[in-house]
Amino acid sequence: MHRGKGMKFVGDSRVLDPSVRKKMGPKDYSEYPGKTEAFWPNFLLKEWMVGAVFLVGFLCLTAAHPAPLERIADPADAGYIPMPDWYFLFLYQMLKYSYASGPYNIIGLIIPGIAFVGLLLAPFIDRGPHRRPLKRPLATGFMLLSIAAVFYLTWEAAAHHDWEKAAEQGKIVAKADIDKSSEGYQIISKQSCITCHGENLVGSPAAPSLIGTGLSADEVAKIAKEGKGNMPANQFKGSDDELKKLSEFISGLKAE
Repeated sequence: MHRGKGMKFVGDSRVLDPSVRKKMGPKDYSEYPGKTEAFWPNFLLKEWMVGAVFLVGFLCLTAAHPAPLERIADPADAGYIPMPDWYFLFLYQMLKYSYASGPYNIIGLIIPGIAFVGLLLAPFIDRGPHRRPLKRPLATGFMLLSIAAVFYLTWEAAAHHDWEKAAEQGKIVAKADIDKSSEGYQIISKQSCITCHGENLVGSPAAPSLIGTGLSADEVAKIAKEGKGNMPANQFKGSDDELKKLSEFISGLKAE
């Protein structure tokens, strides 16, 4: 018997075949025109780095300029004109035009809907291998048209909006726990004071707040008779007893 007779060689599954290792690597993109690279990790790493830079910049911007807050929405305040955030101003402006509002309001909803659906379907519609914008005129043209429309409509909405009036409407004001069943409030309602000062007496762009004025009852009565600012004289039409109760009620309103 010779040494080694009967020995057999077996393969070890833990040792990878070089050809298999090569297949697990990134795909060869040389067959595609233009500059190409592997998605992982080259392209994805660059995307993460750019996203991190923008995220840090956005966080610094929010820390330096906090978002402005307005008072709590009041459905009973018919004088308040709501205003969307800047990234929806182009839709707000488009709904001002006659062809996209009123009886044609459905058109104002369909146009942005078509645009957003087209943006979602863009990768499936335009599947060309070219990356240069000039070699993809259809996609480039629609994108430039969309950017121009959004920029123009946003500019128009911001330029023709009364920002001072909007800031006055949304200003946070002091509130009080008002007993609307009281005799003083009933006199205020009877004299139509809530038309300008609001149902909760917190004021409006046309009239100041009646809460926490710091005025005495006599001073309130004098203003009701002689007027002040935008309020004309002889606005109060009730009796002297009603004027006294109204003045005492307003002077007693304290901010919470």
